[in-house]
Amino acid sequence: VQLQASGGGLVQAGGSLRLSCTASKRTSSNNAVAWFRQAPGKEREFVAAINWRGDSTYYSDSVKGRFPISRDNAKGTVYLQMNSLKPEDTAVYFCAVSRRSTVSEASYDYPYWGQGTEVTVSS
Repeated sequence: VQLQASGGGLVQAGGSLRLSCTASKRTSSNNAVAWFRQAPGKEREFVAAINWRGDSTYYSDSVKGRFPISRDNAKGTVYLQMNSLKPEDTAVYFCAVSRRSTVSEASYDYPYWGQGTEVTVSS
């Protein structure tokens, strides 16, 4: 499975961005997908995950209510709609496909990773 993340950029605080993660193979439609992020000088952290059907989601407390995650299995794409962005959301965002069909925040459940897309939020 190869993943392509896109949609990052520079945005002012309070603005929005939509990240997309497209898989090269449709095998990802049977697996949960998550977004992680890594800010400069910090460890990678979990952001959000969605199960294979798209009817179960899980969020970190820092983004809950602001970053809805969704997926379109027909297109092999998972989206992260980022609203009410804050400077502390600045990071490189990675999408990852799980070995499981259910959501998880543990990075070891995700053997397939995209290259990352950079998000910068200015104050």
